Amino acid sequence: MNEVILNDFMPFSITHKMPVRQNTTNLPEKNPMTTTPLFPGFTPHRVATPDGQHIHALVGGSGPPLLLLHGHPQTSAIWHKVAPALAQHFTLVLADLRGYGDSAKPLGSPAPGNGDAEHALYSKRTMAADMLSVMQHLGHTRFAVLAHDRGARVAHRLAADHPDAVVRLVLLDIAPTLAMYEQTSDAFARAYWHWFFLIQPAPLPERLIEADPAAYIRDVMGRRSAGLAPFDARALAEYARCLALPGTAHGICEDYRAAAGIDLVHDRADRAAGRHLAMPVLALWGEQGVVHQCFKPLAEWQRVARDVRGHALPCGHYIAEEAPDALLTAALPFLLEATP
Repeated sequence: MNEVILNDFMPFSITHKMPVRQNTTNLPEKNPMTTTPLFPGFTPHRVATPDGQHIHALVGGSGPPLLLLHGHPQTSAIWHKVAPALAQHFTLVLADLRGYGDSAKPLGSPAPGNGDAEHALYSKRTMAADMLSVMQHLGHTRFAVLAHDRGARVAHRLAADHPDAVVRLVLLDIAPTLAMYEQTSDAFARAYWHWFFLIQPAPLPERLIEADPAAYIRDVMGRRSAGLAPFDARALAEYARCLALPGTAHGICEDYRAAAGIDLVHDRADRAAGRHLAMPVLALWGEQGVVHQCFKPLAEWQRVARDVRGHALPCGHYIAEEAPDALLTAALPFLLEATP
């Protein structure tokens, strides 16, 4: 597939001004036409969370439950290339993180000094509780997790806080958040500039993203090692549609603000208490990506988990879309192993 230019496939205009601080929690559920062809036979669900928000999820397949979590600036659409094969073995739950996709986007901290100065509404602890609620609502008390990027950070906290629920964990192209912040180098800061842009106080980064959401998708994703060539036009359209929804830019920024603050507090508390993940963990990362170049992912995961294996895959950051066959080859045997 040749490099895709978003203007060639965008089915709508998203250059209008978006409100920065709108709370979109009560917006009606969406069932976008761009999602349906990517996941034929999957059923949409809207699940309430413990704090009164909601999570949008697609469910399909048959077998033991497998929760799939996406990253930034994407949605559950990232799994469209691997879902057909996984659905032959598992009941898949493809969830949009809070603040992303068609899930709720509660108003976090619009300015210093308000009631959510710690950005707790978007802490990984809160986002993990969202996902536990989704799985329990669907009747799954124990389940495996396959997660990428921001979703993998939520999965890490989900496994740490609810070890009896998570039986196996596959983490894609991340090292632990605390390790990445503590080992930030000039090279990492330049490559992951968005980590430091998105944590700036509201509403500056929100306003800049909302000025041209399609350009943000194109620039953030297209400047990675593989460019835009690996991405299906329908998936790119879905990412752009969701980023243009009121509140998404704010939700994304709050996710990153929490990661640079309250999430580190929680991670340091785990380290100080000597807590380690007990379930089997598979860490996979792209050998052309920044995580591989700037960190030692396997060694870092071995510091926080007892049973870890992993290796690099021949791709960049967006593993599920750049190298779906390699991901299935690595992850399926691990996920299918009998869990005591």
